[in-house]
Amino acid sequence: MHIVERALIFAAEAHQGAFRKQTTIPYILHPAEVCAIATTMTQDPEILAAALLHDVAEDTEYSLEDIRRIFGSRIADLVEADTEKSYPDQKKSKTWQKRKEDSLAVLKDSSDIAVKILWLSDKLSSLRGIYARYVEVGDAVWKSFNQQNPEKQYWYYSTVLKYVSVLKEYPVYDEYRTLLRRIFRSKQAEGSK
Repeated sequence: MHIVERALIFAAEAHQGAFRKQTTIPYILHPAEVCAIATTMTQDPEILAAALLHDVAEDTEYSLEDIRRIFGSRIADLVEADTEKSYPDQKKSKTWQKRKEDSLAVLKDSSDIAVKILWLSDKLSSLRGIYARYVEVGDAVWKSFNQQNPEKQYWYYSTVLKYVSVLKEYPVYDEYRTLLRRIFRSKQAEGSK
C-alpha cells in the first residue's frame, strides 16, 4: 500500500469520533484538506503523508514516536515541526501565546521547504474554516477558540504568512493572504489608527 494511503487510513482511525471546533464536521476532513492543499505545491509522498498525520501527535493518543516507528523519521520530523508543544498542567487558553511563539520559532528557523509547505497547507485549511464560520456568525467565530482575541489571532496568522513567503509563487499563498484580509479587515483598520 502507498505511504499516502497508509497515512490516510492511520489518520482516519486516530481521529475517529473527533469533530472540528463547534461543528459536526468529522475532524479527518481537515488533514485530508491539508494534504489536498499540499498537492498544489508538491507531489512528495512523505510531505503528503505528513500533511495527513500533522495533528495525530497533538490531538490523539498516538505520539511522535508512534509516527516515527510506523512512517519513518522524515515524516515524523515534519509532523513534529507542525506540532505545538503542550503544557498539560495549564489550560490551553492560558498557554496560547507561548504555544504559538514556540511554534512560530520552529517555522521561522526552518530552512526545509517541506516544513513551509506543511505549515501553509495546515493554516490555509484552518483559515478556510474560520472564514466559512465568520461569514455565518461574524466575530462570534472567536468564541470557540482558546484565544478569543481576534487581534492575537491576526498576529499569529499574519506571522505564519511572513514565514512562508518563500512559497509566494503558489496560488494557495495568495488565497491565504486574501482570506487573512477578509477575516481580519476591521482588525487591520483598527491597528492602523
